[in-house]
Amino acid sequence: MKRLRNLGAAAAVLAIAVLALQYGTVSAQKKGKTRSATTKQLMGGLVAAQCGALSKALKAKDIKKATIAAALLNESGHILMADGRCPSGDWAKGAKTLQGCSVVVLAKLKAGDVAGASGAFKALTGGCATCHKAHKGK
Repeated sequence: MKRLRNLGAAAAVLAIAVLALQYGTVSAQKKGKTRSATTKQLMGGLVAAQCGALSKALKAKDIKKATIAAALLNESGHILMADGRCPSGDWAKGAKTLQGCSVVVLAKLKAGDVAGASGAFKALTGGCATCHKAHKGK
């Protein structure tokens, strides 16, 4: 009877250890549950590409190109939260900042306010920094 109790306790400790190892470290999801794009592909092909495009368009005061880039960044904020990709509060906060600030960029561009759009874009990249500090390279 004592052996059985010890075996049960050992099994419980082992189960807790496995769960702690599995969920103890927080890192970016490598891929969504059902979609094909990896996080690295989304960041490089969508987010970084559109951040660069938006920065360039704002400097050139090209509202049409800036609007396209800002709209795609807004969509990327939603994609990064979809399909089980969100591993932490930092990730969610960064994605929400990306979503919210890109909407402000779009509104400023619609009003022809390139300086205001540039300010909102700077705030948007702050959301990127929050998430990158927690997840990039881990």
